[in-house]
Amino acid sequence: MADGVGPVDLDALAGRVRFTCARVGVERATVGLMVIGPDEMARINGEHRDKPTPTDVLSFPVDGPEALDWPDDGPPPELGDIIICPDAAEEPLTTLAVHGLLHLVGYDHEVDDGEMLALQDDIVDAADAADAHSGDTE
Repeated sequence: MADGVGPVDLDALAGRVRFTCARVGVERATVGLMVIGPDEMARINGEHRDKPTPTDVLSFPVDGPEALDWPDDGPPPELGDIIICPDAAEEPLTTLAVHGLLHLVGYDHEVDDGEMLALQDDIVDAADAADAHSGDTE
């Protein structure tokens, strides 16, 4: 429990990232996924966004939207890193994983007309339904 992070179902988060990749058309890629406490999140948020307070999720894209049209030959695209802080979360962590992944492939709810959050809701609903059908729960 470093930096105040309690137990987190990392398999569920990774599964939600894989599900989201499939839904947006990313067939293969690498993604970093970190779960951290509020002190570390405040430090990272302050360093990168000039907001030295914890936030629920941050994304740091590498290949960005280009990953959606990545060639089949050669190494897979590096989508980037998703960093989640459970203590700052107001939504399920699996929803934050979807949110972070969508940012990595170029979606931005701060500038679009609601497309990203609508897609996020569709993906969360579909993933929840798939989990319920397979007997998995969050």
